[in-house]
Amino acid sequence: MDVKTAVKDIKQGKISPLYVLYGSEKFRMNEFAAVLENQLIAKEDRDFAVIPFDLSETPIQAVIEEAETVPFMVPRKLLLVRDASLFTAGKENAKLEHRMDTLTDYMQQPADFSVIVFMVNSDKLDERKKIVKAVKTAGTVVAFNPLGAEELLRWVEKTIREGGCVSAPGMAEVLIASAGTGLQGLSGEIDKLCLFAGKGGTVDAAAVESLVHRGTEQTVFTLVEDIANLRLDKALDSLYELLKQREEPIKIAALIARQFRIILQVKDLSGLSYSQGQIASQLGLHPYAVKLAGEQARKFEGRRLRQILSAMADLDHQMKTGAIDKVLGLELFMLRLGA
Repeated sequence: MDVKTAVKDIKQGKISPLYVLYGSEKFRMNEFAAVLENQLIAKEDRDFAVIPFDLSETPIQAVIEEAETVPFMVPRKLLLVRDASLFTAGKENAKLEHRMDTLTDYMQQPADFSVIVFMVNSDKLDERKKIVKAVKTAGTVVAFNPLGAEELLRWVEKTIREGGCVSAPGMAEVLIASAGTGLQGLSGEIDKLCLFAGKGGTVDAAAVESLVHRGTEQTVFTLVEDIANLRLDKALDSLYELLKQREEPIKIAALIARQFRIILQVKDLSGLSYSQGQIASQLGLHPYAVKLAGEQARKFEGRRLRQILSAMADLDHQMKTGAIDKVLGLELFMLRLGA
């Protein structure tokens, strides 16, 4: 089931006795659990009614025992179970014996006063396991995959509106370029920007640039973007900013090479008619990063990208063997690219 449908069902009172949440977007997974908690449990009852478990420390039979125990002083209870590797191909904790038959039996006749939520930090479930097939029948399985490029932009704009502010045109792109694609980090930066703008205020690109710290990878991305657009002065400014932050020149060179490698891979896969989502899955990247790399790829020929990567490999060897001063090597490399 997709996230929107699951949330809609919860708000309409259609609560499943058991949920399995999985995927790489932990922030959205926690948001979903919060929606479920708000719908099920009164604020004053949460100390008694919301019960956390960690399957790396607690066997599954203890979770089921708690689910079958009548709640004390509250009408319903919510069991939040983390590290649920029972549903994945990952290695299970050898120190604990999980009796999976207790979960299988429970799913056939779940308690009407308990809701169990398994939170699985994995991109996929192990479909070969009987328990995965069983839970898909008896419960609700919800995937939390990375948002697509356009979805991420809409999420930023929606979160700003929910913070009581207005986003200026183009601000979302600038924020993502500065803070990255992680929803947890973006949420924190949005809180800060809305606090700065004030209730009803406008968050614009200037506010982002002055208040949001740009990470090393984001700075390297901007550096490559400036090279692609022949803005050599700005690219050098980015380089000097990284050096001022005491970043190791060899690391900077490696990150530049990584970005050009991504651009080449996106260009090659796009040429084979792969979709943005397929490329993201193939390369293990966020769809928004693929979108930006695709825009950069249009500014280079494939042959030119391969030449750049070859030159980066030579520079890496020279820097590591002391054949050239590290900073000078980077400066000369960028000047040649600009030329």
